[in-house]
Amino acid sequence: MMSEKKNQFNNTLTIIFSVLSVLYVYPIFLVLLNSFKKKAYISRQPFSIPQGKTFVGIENYINGIEKTGLIQAAMVSAFVTVCSVLVIILCTSMCAWYIIRVKNKITSTIYYLCLFSMIVPFQMVMFPLSKIANMLHLSNPVGLIVLYLGFGAGLSVFMFTGFVKSIPLEIEEAAMIDGCTPIQTFFGIVMPIMRPTCITVAILQTMWIWNDYLLPYLTLDLRKWKTIPIAVQYLKGGYGSVDMGAMMGVLVLSIIPIIIFYAFCQRYIIEGVVAGAVKG
Repeated sequence: MMSEKKNQFNNTLTIIFSVLSVLYVYPIFLVLLNSFKKKAYISRQPFSIPQGKTFVGIENYINGIEKTGLIQAAMVSAFVTVCSVLVIILCTSMCAWYIIRVKNKITSTIYYLCLFSMIVPFQMVMFPLSKIANMLHLSNPVGLIVLYLGFGAGLSVFMFTGFVKSIPLEIEEAAMIDGCTPIQTFFGIVMPIMRPTCITVAILQTMWIWNDYLLPYLTLDLRKWKTIPIAVQYLKGGYGSVDMGAMMGVLVLSIIPIIIFYAFCQRYIIEGVVAGAVKG
């Protein structure tokens, strides 16, 4: 009897979450659908299937690429995203390992400062940040990487410290006895063990940085560099006019890389989050 009730409950949950999944995916499907329509019909018939006079093929994609300079923006976004994620993983994993293995007031302070950075709203620091970035000549893609390291460190250090607590100290001591330096121990022993958390951090940070609009808009010299979200915004003309066809095409092109990346790596998310939740 209990087993039957449990199965019914599980089936109900499956139906509920299946419906929720469809609701979450539907807006993406709607964008894809409208990217093949003439822009005049996107507002008039947003839910209809493009066919006949409403179908324009890949014209919206071509117009979007030409109007936004999407290829150059994609190169800037890819450079900033890849480099930022690599720097965040490298620096925060080493920081987390040091915090756990060298326990003193300084490391405790660093840890709590990282946690505090997760609490402070971005709106509180956005204006001082843009001013300081301009003073330090960080208004370029390389400078943006430094800023992303600061904003991404909190969550990453938190996840890495949780995972390092689960690594037996004896493994590192054995490496030290065999003659490994701390750097060799970290990159040869600790870093490979932290692979699930590294992938989880990479996925979370990639999705944030690739889609981020506000930080690049505040700090980059927009006359020279634009990321994809900023390039999409340039499709908005005067008096609120928007080329919806081109925008839909560009949005689809900007979504595809992150979906492919997530599809290949999503199986590591739960593994990495659970591993990083271990208490010391």
